[in-house]
Amino acid sequence: MTLNYRSLPAQLPNPNALGAIVALHGWGANCDDLISLAPLVGLRNYQWICPEAPFNHPMPNGKMWYDLQSLDTEGLAHSCELLSQFLEDLPAMTGIPLEKTFLLGFSQGGAMTLDVGLVFPLAGLIALSGYLHITEEQLQEIAHESLPPILIAHGTQDTVVPIGIARNTREMFDRLGVTVAYEEYEMSHEIRPETCDRIQAFILEHQAK
Repeated sequence: MTLNYRSLPAQLPNPNALGAIVALHGWGANCDDLISLAPLVGLRNYQWICPEAPFNHPMPNGKMWYDLQSLDTEGLAHSCELLSQFLEDLPAMTGIPLEKTFLLGFSQGGAMTLDVGLVFPLAGLIALSGYLHITEEQLQEIAHESLPPILIAHGTQDTVVPIGIARNTREMFDRLGVTVAYEEYEMSHEIRPETCDRIQAFILEHQAK
């Protein structure tokens, strides 16, 4: 089983792209959801790839990486395995190396970004309104490796994934000596234009020369 995806531009491989942005949707959305970020982030010379989670959600056309309501650890493990395989296959599909690829996720997709992306040689990780599943002990095991640059952005009025979770995640990275770019915005569980501006700046700062 492989992950369905949507790409922008649609034609792959893309020999004209400076890099790639892999965008992981949240719980109940699908691969069409984060394509709308592309014009807001504004990096026209980047290839966007939006994979779709493997499990059906009760929402019409909705998908999920795992069932939040049943604490589905088996589903989470399966999705992590599928996403890892997707990333391994990505350079052959896009013509773009992982070192020029950013992994971005919103909410449940932000959790997947941090769960899976830390062990790949990616250009950077961007977790929007996300959270960590792995424990501090598990994180410590990989923290001595060369981790990708990380951006965490979160809304102070988020009632779905409270801001305290993002602050705890930042503190966990801090304790392990891992520097992360961290931003808080006066917003709820959403992505606003100022967040997209910060994403653009982060990508431009860390894109491969």
